[in-house]
Amino acid sequence: MQEDLDFMNKQHPASVSVIVPAMNEAENLPHVFATLPGWIDEVILVDGNSTDDTVAVARRLRPGLRVVVQTRRGKGNALIEGFQAARGDIIVMIDADGSTDGREIRSFVDTLLHGADFAKGSRYAPGGGSDDLSPVRSLGNKVLTGLTNLLYGTRYTDLCYGYNAFWARHLEAMDLDCDGFEIETLMNVRAAQAGLVIREVPSHERSRIHGASNLHAVRDGWRVLKTIIRERARGTAVTTQPQVALAK
Repeated sequence: MQEDLDFMNKQHPASVSVIVPAMNEAENLPHVFATLPGWIDEVILVDGNSTDDTVAVARRLRPGLRVVVQTRRGKGNALIEGFQAARGDIIVMIDADGSTDGREIRSFVDTLLHGADFAKGSRYAPGGGSDDLSPVRSLGNKVLTGLTNLLYGTRYTDLCYGYNAFWARHLEAMDLDCDGFEIETLMNVRAAQAGLVIREVPSHERSRIHGASNLHAVRDGWRVLKTIIRERARGTAVTTQPQVALAK
């Protein structure tokens, strides 16, 4: 606790908003919220019109929580609406299923405070890992990551991972406009296109605690591939060498 207070008081001049997209995640939220650092300035739950008591549980667990009710469908739309509602200088995106550990937020914020524009989580960076990646999903991710690096001159190690943080002032440069799970890919590509300083942060993904994932490897992998090709075909390839490095 004292270490967190020291971080907040000495190294934490920026306000932090955490965006949590959720649909029927009432059972998982107690685990997710228990990992969030006390120095976070705001938590925004983006509710995808849950049919369980997700919102009620979230409000009980987190006094002062802000709730945004999603107007369309899909993780991408949920995140975009959460980003638009955020008031913090720094925006962090985590999942509501327990797979992303809120205690890692400090590493993401620290990376931004030390010069990065975009802190990108990686399960493949030294110190990262996953309890959830199947061989098929891992292979697909590596292929898509390699294709992105080839087409855009990036050096990413993990394209399809949803644990990221960035300075809110860069939202306009990324100009996000998709609804589905391809949102992470779009962010990574457009952050590079905008010439942002990108640093990968080692992250350990855990398995979903309760419920079933809405992710479909083939369907969503196809959407990611189309996003990569479409962005390149639009003539928006990187014009300057992207600055991608492992956070130190």
